[in-house]
Amino acid sequence: MLIQDGIPTSEDLSKVLPPQNRLETGPVAMAECFQKIPCNPCAKACPKKAIHVEPDINQTPQIDFDQCIGCGICISRCPGLAIFVVDLTYGEDTALVLLPYEFLPLPVKGQSVLCLDRSGREVGRYPVVKVTPGGNKNLTYVISVAVPKSLAMEVRNIRVGGDNNE
Repeated sequence: MLIQDGIPTSEDLSKVLPPQNRLETGPVAMAECFQKIPCNPCAKACPKKAIHVEPDINQTPQIDFDQCIGCGICISRCPGLAIFVVDLTYGEDTALVLLPYEFLPLPVKGQSVLCLDRSGREVGRYPVVKVTPGGNKNLTYVISVAVPKSLAMEVRNIRVGGDNNE
């Protein structure tokens, strides 16, 4: 339960995830932000104005999935590390998941990293496709990982280091 362990339930997620038909048309952002706090950097950063936090800045962000182009700019702007982009059109059996990341060491393109679900459970080792810095004075990187499509809606973090496979 979200309030007790920080892990959203299926019901929580159903309120913020894009519809399946939108997921199948290209990359799209999703804000797994469930706390009502005064915050709107994601909305300010969106070049398509697809993210809304209104009329009260204390509301959780709402994404207009039809407007979102999945550019991922919002990911590194979110101080809660709660925004992700999923691209189910990346490959025949592979999806691309863009994740916020603020740890060291940073992964590098081509490196195999351990992917984790929302509870921190290991779900497999998959390759990093791209590492994008957050910009000037922003230490949040966006890590793009190629995962099986069946895990695209589960993978929400990575672990780098710790064994000889990396």
